[in-house]
Amino acid sequence: MRPAGECQLKKVSGVLCCGNICLDIPVWPVERIAWGTTTWVKTIGESLGGNGANTSYALARLGVPVCLTGVVGSDSAGEKVLARLAEAGVDTSEIRRSELPTTSTICVVHRSGDRLFLHQVGASTAVEPGDVRFDSTQSISHFHLANPFALPNLRQSTDELLQRARSAGMTTSLDAGWDARGRWIEDIGPGLPHTDLLFVNDKEAAMLTGHEEPRAAAKNLHERGAGVVIVKLGAKGCLVFNGDRTLEVPGFAVEVTDTTGAGDCFAGGFLAALHRNACYEEAARFANAVGALNVEQLGAAQGVLSFEATQRWMAARSTL
Repeated sequence: MRPAGECQLKKVSGVLCCGNICLDIPVWPVERIAWGTTTWVKTIGESLGGNGANTSYALARLGVPVCLTGVVGSDSAGEKVLARLAEAGVDTSEIRRSELPTTSTICVVHRSGDRLFLHQVGASTAVEPGDVRFDSTQSISHFHLANPFALPNLRQSTDELLQRARSAGMTTSLDAGWDARGRWIEDIGPGLPHTDLLFVNDKEAAMLTGHEEPRAAAKNLHERGAGVVIVKLGAKGCLVFNGDRTLEVPGFAVEVTDTTGAGDCFAGGFLAALHRNACYEEAARFANAVGALNVEQLGAAQGVLSFEATQRWMAARSTL
């Protein structure tokens, strides 16, 4: 890694993000699921959800110009998520409306913060490669693809989208996400040589590479073409691998309520730090803080603060 304070990627002036957009219904706390019974809970709510929406919301809250590409339904759920995004400052002009229902997820949240998702794909099935227009925004220097596995018509076009972004002069990042179909590296592997920053959590890294050990998985993904590999390790923080060195950055000690969206907000935090000319070590520490703040709240992006408020929180907290 380069010395602290030196940025390894050209400044992220703004972000074009592509990803799924959901209305989440968090239910908390649920200790067990028992058919034929009634479970009393403390909270059933509504919140913004979806990898693309969560990351874009985090970026906007952290002061980064961001435009989100995706599809929502022409229903009340679509109105709600668009309003929530616009309120945060996300440019929603590239979000298309569909007659399909807005993608929605019931997030069943355990008291430990772990969660189970009941997911209706809905309008996410309508997202096409042609929806992503790299000439439609100004002051945008970076393209972020959030979980192509959640977009059925895009997952096999990952390489095409990242190549188009590069051809438009943008730097690129990819947040892998979980593949419910089990194709993993088969679908996103061709896009790795066009990916400057690859975000994966430890479980995703293992599924993509067959290596349970995060360092070995990161090395494998780098050898497949990814520039810098950032492995999210939950409460332990993250590691950053650039081919020459593995940097371990510890997480922050917090009381966990809900881990939904933490990885999406982490990616947003990392890019937001690069927007402020941070080096990768600084960006990783800041991203850990954004993720930690988010898991303290119920909902996929409810805990994201402003950039300055996050810095103040970091100054007052200790890492693990």
